[in-house]
Amino acid sequence: MELRPAFRVNGFLMLLVLLVVGGAGLIGGVAVTSATSEGDGGSPVGAVILFVVVGLAVAMLTGLTTVSPNEAKVIQFFGRYIGSVGDPGFFWVVPLSNKRRISLRVRNFETQKLKVNDSDGNPVEIASVVVYRVVDSFKSAFAVDDYEEYVQTQSEAAVRHLATVHPYDSDDPNRTSLRNGTEVAEELTTELSERTALAGIDILEARITHLAYAPEIAQAMLVRQQASQIVAARSRIVEGAVGMVGMALDRLASEGMVELDEERKAAMVSNLLVVLCGDRAAQPVVNTGTLYS
Repeated sequence: MELRPAFRVNGFLMLLVLLVVGGAGLIGGVAVTSATSEGDGGSPVGAVILFVVVGLAVAMLTGLTTVSPNEAKVIQFFGRYIGSVGDPGFFWVVPLSNKRRISLRVRNFETQKLKVNDSDGNPVEIASVVVYRVVDSFKSAFAVDDYEEYVQTQSEAAVRHLATVHPYDSDDPNRTSLRNGTEVAEELTTELSERTALAGIDILEARITHLAYAPEIAQAMLVRQQASQIVAARSRIVEGAVGMVGMALDRLASEGMVELDEERKAAMVSNLLVVLCGDRAAQPVVNTGTLYS
């Protein structure tokens, strides 16, 4: 963690020293006051000593602070940053200083569902979850006004930008779509890390949690997807059928089971393609004639 260590002393040790010194000063002040009152009187030395001792004790006690695990205290002395305390425990730092608490715990939040146009111009709804933590307490405290709000705003901006440079879906294997979860998550994490480095934030993970077409085009895009799947399935069937027909003709020719001229080959290819590519069960027909009659 990039923390500039602030001056600090063990809090229990300093508390003990303050109690001893304060007690000794208090006893000395009381003794001087008593001696003065029993003498010729009128000297305010004892009262002054008591006032000074109490004032110094109160001022010194303001330097005591407690730091919890996964937490940092940013120390300011009259507006000047003098360092941070990142180790958990009870410490004494510069008195009369301002101690601002910064949590170093891992946090996560989910962005709102944003409606944007993808790279193809189709309106989509998209949302993401972002996991992050503070790694530089100085930047988080002073580089931005509110680092939590900064991370949320930058996350929404990054998600919007991501949606505009990628399509919702793509048939091109060389083109990344928003549905490619791993690639999109890595790209979103990288972009967010660059955007939030100014605030001392480390983005651990950013991932799309919601992705859908906008309601006004959802039905039309569903029909389009179904048509694309049907075309892809038919193309696969035709590709397999052509291979099977070629294999059947080669097998017949190599084993010499039957001699087929070009016309009979064409008829056989036609019949096999109909059977293999049809979306219904084939009905057998017994042919008792000949192609040449």
